[in-house]
Order: sequence, then C-alpha cells, then structure tokens
Amino acid sequence: MNAPDIYNTLDKPSEGIYKEKGSKFITYAYPVYSEEAIKAHVDELKKQYYDARHHCFAWQLGTDGKRYRANDDGEPSGTAGKPILGQIRSYDITNVLIVVIRYFGGTKLGTSGLIHAYKEAAIDAINNGTIVEKTINDIYRVNFDYGVMNDIMKIMKEENPNIHKQDFNLRCSIEWGCRQSNVEKIKNRLEKVESTEVEFLQTQ
Repeated sequence: MNAPDIYNTLDKPSEGIYKEKGSKFITYAYPVYSEEAIKAHVDELKKQYYDARHHCFAWQLGTDGKRYRANDDGEPSGTAGKPILGQIRSYDITNVLIVVIRYFGGTKLGTSGLIHAYKEAAIDAINNGTIVEKTINDIYRVNFDYGVMNDIMKIMKEENPNIHKQDFNLRCSIEWGCRQSNVEKIKNRLEKVESTEVEFLQTQ
C-alpha cells in the first residue's frame, strides 16, 4: 500500500469460471465495504445456485489486513477459502469478496487439485475485473453562523474538499469529505473561524 488511506479494490463486480475434470467453478467478485454487504451477496448466491455442492468464499476489509475471513463450505480444510484469500492478497486488493461456487463433476480432485482449482477460479474473476486505486475518505459537517460564511467558503475554495450537502439558513451547515490524510488541516482551519463546530459523520 502506498499510504494508510490509499488502497486497491475492484471498481465493480466481475465474474470468472474454471473447469477441471468435470467440476465447474463459477466465481463472483465484488467490491464490498461491510460484513452486512458480504452476507447479503453470499446469501443471494446460495439462493441462486441452490443446487451447487459448495459456496466457498473469502473476503478482506480495510487496509491493515486484520479483517478477513476464508470459508471452505464443506471442502477439505484449507483447500478453498485460503487459496481464494491468497489471491486477494497476492493482487494487493481489499474491500473485496470473492465467492466460488462448485458443481461437482464426479471425479475427486484431491487436496492439491482443489487448491489449484479455487486459486485459478479466483484469479479469473480478478483478471476479468478492473483494479482501481481509491482513498479512504472521512465525512464531516461544519456548522456555522451566517455571518462567517465568507470565511468558511474561502477555506472550502482553497482546500477543495468534496461537498456533499449545503444548508444556508440563520445557522448554516456544509457536509464535506476528503481523504483521511488531508482531514486535520481542513478541520483545524475551520475550527479557527468564530462560531464554527466541526463534527465527524462517517468514513467511506
């Protein structure tokens, strides 16, 4: 990773397929940002491919490599989830879920065969997608009196954060966001303006 607030991920869902000795491995890769979204994708694929023998998956969230999971879904331990997770890490991507659905073809592949198949299935989905660089952005709201609007707008123009929402009444507010490494500079400038209050909303 180039910096703590920069990461690589997939720009949109992608698919892949791998076939080995009659078994078919269908892969779906998704950009994801929460465990709730991960569960929803996995549940949906289990419904869609209800007749498949295995729905194996791996995911990783965040930039520190500490939030991840690998699931073999009935395959021998370490032969499915780990090879999928290994490719997520090999391609240095995060905020990603990869699900590999297996239809058994009648011939057992053995431990090494399974590891190879799940690895190749994951690789195909990643290669069929587009890896993009993104920043981790924090969203804030600045509340201020109408009388200091010129001071606030001058800071916004000079620092150029992303403006999400503006409300100009007697008490005004602007929702803004930028990459985490730039937050403190903007926040400090805003807080020096009289009557302002800066509050954190969320991380994206």
